[in-house]
Amino acid sequence: MKKIIILLILCILVIPISVHAEEDLIPNATSGVLMEEETGTIIYEKEKDKQVAVASMTKMVAQIIILESIESKKIKWDDVVTVSKNAADMGGSQIYLAANEKMTVRDLFKGISMASANDAVVAMAEYISGTEDKFVKKMNDKVKSLGLKNTVFKNSTGLDEEGHFSSAYDMAIIAKELLSHKDILKFSSVYEDYLREDTPNKFWLVNTNKLIHSYPGSDGLKTGHTDNAKYCIAATAKRDNMRLIAIVLGEEVAKVRNEETSKLLDYGFNLKQVNVVKKKENVIKKIKLEKSSKKEIKIYPKEDIVLLEDKGIKNKNYTTKVKVSKINLPLKKNDKVGVIDVYQNKKKIKTVDVIVKEKVEKQTFINLLLNNLKNITSGVMNY
Repeated sequence: MKKIIILLILCILVIPISVHAEEDLIPNATSGVLMEEETGTIIYEKEKDKQVAVASMTKMVAQIIILESIESKKIKWDDVVTVSKNAADMGGSQIYLAANEKMTVRDLFKGISMASANDAVVAMAEYISGTEDKFVKKMNDKVKSLGLKNTVFKNSTGLDEEGHFSSAYDMAIIAKELLSHKDILKFSSVYEDYLREDTPNKFWLVNTNKLIHSYPGSDGLKTGHTDNAKYCIAATAKRDNMRLIAIVLGEEVAKVRNEETSKLLDYGFNLKQVNVVKKKENVIKKIKLEKSSKKEIKIYPKEDIVLLEDKGIKNKNYTTKVKVSKINLPLKKNDKVGVIDVYQNKKKIKTVDVIVKEKVEKQTFINLLLNNLKNITSGVMNY
């Protein structure tokens, strides 16, 4: 009798997990992916490589290029863009730009991020590259640099066009790349705002992504809708130091898209957790140097060493091993000097580069001479 009771308890615990894992969490979607952002681990997938129209989710790549241009100081947030007639004539979602209207990069980016504005993204494309076609080439080059094989863009807006497509997996990687630019969340997490304030043409912006208003921890990222693509979304939310990316494509109804995306995010947060083994601020080794401007250097992980685990299971006896390469001076800030391997049960499960965070120069002849004189006068000599 005791054995039967134990067996029944095990069935109660195990069966829901296996059924839930096999369940189609997004039955009304054409395809989708749920990814943990830090590790890039896929938690759930459905037709992840299927090539489909993705509507305004296309703009995530445009946003990446704009943010890269900001970070490299090619353009500035306060730059004023003069809108062309071509940009002003864009249909679909828009912020109703007029030809020759002047608007800052910040406000145009706000329009792209919150209102998914086609006129704003074309204005920015022309500002950065001269023409939209040249900007679209940058977008396709960016996609190739990310190693994605199921994405080709024909325009910067995501408006339906033959040969313009992506996939759920590619969109997840693009979303992950976009999230590496921290400024994006300053825009994508805002539910309502205004453009053209203090003018007679004040324009109220309401974020097309309703999940940031209704789903706990949601702060982005991009919606999309066209006749071909139907309703799509790249949603992201963060709880307990874990950020998830949910891609849901090809839904017939926006409300159902949001409900199924929420269910997908719930699944990930209920099932998984992250374990930060080492933070990028942690010194993992000190190395003594000869004939250098510093007697020793500290080395750090290039990024947080994060592992994805099943919920409720932590500290699974992870060990780490640092391998330092031959040090060739001089070193620049963030130069790679080796790797750190993470092991579980003697099996290597992750490798992260280790770096220096300060400049280290070769010791000059004059400095070597001065140091030797100092040692002589102090009575300290190395023989």
